[in-house]
Amino acid sequence: MKLKGKGIPDIIQFKRLLRDRGLKATPQRMAVHEAMWNLVHASPDDVAAWIEKNGSTRISPASVYNILTLLAELGIYGRRSARGGKMIFDGRVGPHLHLYDTESEAWRDLEDEELILWVEAHLKGKRYRGYRIDGFEVQLLCHPSRKGPVRKA
Repeated sequence: MKLKGKGIPDIIQFKRLLRDRGLKATPQRMAVHEAMWNLVHASPDDVAAWIEKNGSTRISPASVYNILTLLAELGIYGRRSARGGKMIFDGRVGPHLHLYDTESEAWRDLEDEELILWVEAHLKGKRYRGYRIDGFEVQLLCHPSRKGPVRKA
């Protein structure tokens, strides 16, 4: 399925992904997805706070965590680990790169098609004894190079 915009499924695509996996588009799942559409990279607490502030559906933080975990296990969202083991969910799946700000602990998508193609080409046909490569994730550690507010992606 080709994704538009931010590379995150829109509402119609999200409902189709759920249906294809035998799940219903419950108000709680829709609220979580709306939050992820807006946040892109977020912890369960970030998603719960966004829903509380902007959403119309009531949902417990535990339910937000369970929904995000289920959607990550189904491959609808990605999952990343930040410092201290904090779980961050990624609304965008498929090959892409990240900048991880080690000071603010913020995640940003990095658009670098040339690097993605290079990594894919480098891994093509490679064999690692006892392992099969399923995909890759590239995370570049960084910090702001200037003082002042960092521009949001």
